[in-house]
Amino acid sequence: MGAIQKPVQRSKWRLKLGTTYYRGRRYLEWIFGGDRFAKTKNDELLPYRISEHRTPMLRQLKDVDMWLQHNKITNLKIAMERLQGITIMPGETFSYWRLIGKPTRRKGYVDGMVLFYGGFKPGIGGGLCQLSNLLYWITLHTPLEVIERHRHSYDVFPDSNRTQPFGSGATCAYNYLDLRIRNNTEVPYQLRLGMKEGDLTGEWRTMAPLPHRYEIYEKEHRISQLYWGGYERYNSIYRKVFNTDGEQIADEFITENRALMMYQPLLESGN
Repeated sequence: MGAIQKPVQRSKWRLKLGTTYYRGRRYLEWIFGGDRFAKTKNDELLPYRISEHRTPMLRQLKDVDMWLQHNKITNLKIAMERLQGITIMPGETFSYWRLIGKPTRRKGYVDGMVLFYGGFKPGIGGGLCQLSNLLYWITLHTPLEVIERHRHSYDVFPDSNRTQPFGSGATCAYNYLDLRIRNNTEVPYQLRLGMKEGDLTGEWRTMAPLPHRYEIYEKEHRISQLYWGGYERYNSIYRKVFNTDGEQIADEFITENRALMMYQPLLESGN
């Protein structure tokens, strides 16, 4: 794949027509595609926690009003209700947007921060990418297979207390930028979500402990100046697999990331 081309701002009508087309295509695929989608909810906890993670819901971000982040919490609570306890049975596929549905004011969603062409703006349901990011990360630490994930095209904010590799999230936009997870194992996997001490929390649970564990890491991280003056950030994500004795038994390629940086490369983290 070549370097990122200089972004071209599309007209409002072109963006609207494109969105309508891609959403329509997704609706048809939901109806006529061959996937068997997960829809079963189980309130009784499966016995073994396989992976878990938590992320702060409120961050001090440059030029971002805090009311957008407080509204994000409202949006996350509504979306979490749709996903809480969802259990992916063997052979089923989890679809983020098919389960959540379209965020609308009628459902209680409010304006939150939506990334747009390397910047941000208020938008209904804004902030749900934090949930898809969390889901993607905890899924990488399980045998579940991610069959659809979309990387962020823009690197909007400098790293600030980053604990995960760059590009380890999953952007989302109803309904054509989806996060899909397939259960190719022989046991069910249950999703549990929560909010605790200011953090968004998530975990996958199943019927028995795993015979191995996973470690996610990055390779080839670099920042390059593009011919037209912008900066591209690149890396590739890999996964080490260890058995119960702590011996590494595999090293798997996961994905690569390319993003257009929207800040100066030498800007210190947190500025």
